Amino acid sequence: MEELQGIIHGLSTAVLLSLFAFSSFCSASSTHEAVGHKVPFMTVDFEDVLGRSFDYIIVGGGTSGCPLAATLSTRYSVLLVERGGSPYGNPLIEERKNHGFLLIQTNQFTSIAQAFISEEGVSNRRGRVLGGTTTINGGLYSRASEDYIQRVGWDAELVRESYEWVESKMVFRPNPPTPWQSVSAEGMVEAGVQPFNGFSLEHVKGTKVGGSIFDIHGRRHTAADLLAAGNSKRITVLLNATVQNVIFHDGGKCKRSVGDGKKPRAHGIRFIRSDGNPNHFYEAYLSYPKGSRSWGDVILSAGTLGSPQILMLSGIGPQEHLKHFNISPLVDARGVGQAMQDNPSIAFRLNYSPNAFQNPQPDPPQVVGISDGFRIILISVILPTSPNTTRTRIVAKNANPVSRGSLRLWSTDPRQNPSVKFNYLAKERDLDECVEMAHLVEKVAHSRSIETFLGRRQSGIMNGSKYRDEELRDFCKKNVSTFYHYHGGCVVGSVVDKDYRVFGVKGLRVIDGSTLLKSPGTNPMATLLMLGRYQGIKMIRKRNYNSVSYPSESDDQYMTHPQPRSNSP
Repeated sequence: MEELQGIIHGLSTAVLLSLFAFSSFCSASSTHEAVGHKVPFMTVDFEDVLGRSFDYIIVGGGTSGCPLAATLSTRYSVLLVERGGSPYGNPLIEERKNHGFLLIQTNQFTSIAQAFISEEGVSNRRGRVLGGTTTINGGLYSRASEDYIQRVGWDAELVRESYEWVESKMVFRPNPPTPWQSVSAEGMVEAGVQPFNGFSLEHVKGTKVGGSIFDIHGRRHTAADLLAAGNSKRITVLLNATVQNVIFHDGGKCKRSVGDGKKPRAHGIRFIRSDGNPNHFYEAYLSYPKGSRSWGDVILSAGTLGSPQILMLSGIGPQEHLKHFNISPLVDARGVGQAMQDNPSIAFRLNYSPNAFQNPQPDPPQVVGISDGFRIILISVILPTSPNTTRTRIVAKNANPVSRGSLRLWSTDPRQNPSVKFNYLAKERDLDECVEMAHLVEKVAHSRSIETFLGRRQSGIMNGSKYRDEELRDFCKKNVSTFYHYHGGCVVGSVVDKDYRVFGVKGLRVIDGSTLLKSPGTNPMATLLMLGRYQGIKMIRKRNYNSVSYPSESDDQYMTHPQPRSNSP
């Protein structure tokens, strides 16, 4: 302990004063009390939703789906359908010290983290639980830059208000950064990732400490917590339900294909039990408010893989591909599953001296370095590799890759992962950027602060040979990995319009990371949380403007619809 204190004492005084001066982000967040409402009704019993209809049906209770549901529920009834279970009461989700263990405990149909491997062979993860990937990620919270918001075309004032709404409920200052995160900050500054900005939620050049969804007690707060900010009487959360497809109708008849040129309207969803018979379907429907000409929507917030997959299973996608799976095309939407992108990453594994700490506790990122004109993002992590071992790494990602790939169905079983190819480093520019990333990561790893802390000099990635850049290019090709920031597949302007409505149909939207053409550069979690709130407010405003009359706060009337059918087409 005295050795550790001596190492920390030798670090930059200015950096440490900034790092260790933190308290909780705000008093409301510190206690994390529900905001005015009870947690909404959650059920795994499908009978609780059968025969009822809802103003909005949201598919996917993840990073965008939960804030969207909470927002819409202030005026309308909402059914939130989640393919996984509840995150509450699970210490592997809730406790910071257990971060990363869920990433190594995966199976095909029931694990909280669902593994998938891209066609290039790069292993990845997606969340399968209420709260989505906010239950399994590193918890680093950082807003998108003003430039990004302007380029996307969002209302800057509403974006700011939406960020602040999220932050008041689930974002905290680190408490304080761990010794390893403090040393990592010093190493980044020594490597030239400057200036040191202290704590900031903004996407700023240099090294900073970002917000965190872990509170001062080391407890994780997820997107699911935002549901408490909605009207609990108007939200129903159906768990362990995997959506097969969206139901469309035309002229009062439900159908999967339309040939008369009219736009079909989303009428509801067809779903199965996530752990049940894949051939036994259930259905839920949208309601038509009496005295109003305004319908609600089915909204896909199933994530970058899930939303384009559901569109294809619903007959919206490339026509020839759908026919290959005997899916009747509803809309020949060639953009569905296109423009898939993942930010390529490269990692440097750090070595310890025999006298340094061995198998330290998992340590999610709190410090981030933003370098080279916002092109390279750096973090440091300690992640478990087994129940008894951990690995310490410096990791860099390319914030603005140009290579893109595509997604296709692999099966008509919605529980199966689709097939995705990100085309990592396919463009020469991305490969060149990876070489620069490797140089910077190695420079940080060789910083005085990190080598002193770990008690030994780090070995070089490629041993400093004559053709170092060429060897690094080969190293990048063989060792490229994910930063878990994949996006695309339902991009705005190609699959959905600026209001996130799917082209070619009515009553269907997509609101999640699949709509992003480019990642926000920094960790996209903050922006996707904001997006759910932002679009929810816009939808309420637009629907109130268009409606002849509005649902009252006490209006709990539901329309009756058919009971579930087995072996539905």
